[in-house]
Amino acid sequence: MFFLFVCLLALSLQSCKLEDDRVNFKFVPLQIVSAELPESFELNETYEIRVRYLRPSACVFFEGFDITKESTTTRNVVAIGTEFLDEPCTQAVEELEASFNFICLYEGTYLFKFWNGEDENGNQQYIEMEVPVN
Repeated sequence: MFFLFVCLLALSLQSCKLEDDRVNFKFVPLQIVSAELPESFELNETYEIRVRYLRPSACVFFEGFDITKESTTTRNVVAIGTEFLDEPCTQAVEELEASFNFICLYEGTYLFKFWNGEDENGNQQYIEMEVPVN
């Protein structure tokens, strides 16, 4: 009985043929317009950081955050979206909210740099916010 099941499964998988295997999406940075941070952190505590970002079209979906450590207490935060390329969609800009958890591990003052887009010369723009650690 098990052998028959395996044979049927193999045949069904073999009959599935992907005719179009090209990539139909790309990852894109999403412009962060604001962030909510506490006035201060306590060492070894976890905080929810709320972020408002722009969704540029109905073909872009939020995936998460790319948070990189620039130095001990400096974090670069970029909202990441997936843009589907083969779908017809509206270009209406929508402001949405997402959040991530942050654990305060170091003393001093944290600097968060939230990606806010590019200026007319292609230079990266950031919203910078500092939070001291008590």
